Amino acid sequence: MTGKILIHSTCGSAEEAGKIARHLVDLRLAACVTVVVPVKSYYRWQGAVETSEEWLLVIKSSAELFGELKSAITAVHSYEVPEVIAMPILEGAENYLRWMEGELKRHD
Repeated sequence: MTGKILIHSTCGSAEEAGKIARHLVDLRLAACVTVVVPVKSYYRWQGAVETSEEWLLVIKSSAELFGELKSAITAVHSYEVPEVIAMPILEGAENYLRWMEGELKRHD
């Protein structure tokens, strides 16, 4: 395992997606955030099936920063229950993983 993770989150607008992406990179909680525009989400909310156009954030970070990253997203997100789901990066190009490490906040 690399110790690196991908986090998915969704936002209701391009402006919010950009704001959150910039915020996470500025704080060095994410090495990179890719905004995928737009996606269509289907989900159950308060007893009804909903459909929304959303902007998907693909956030590249590390497992050790997940708690802080989750808090940073939650603090600025407009959703009552924002999606913050992490998946491990099992393998990756060594030069990309090294670049990620250099861009992320260090815990010493």
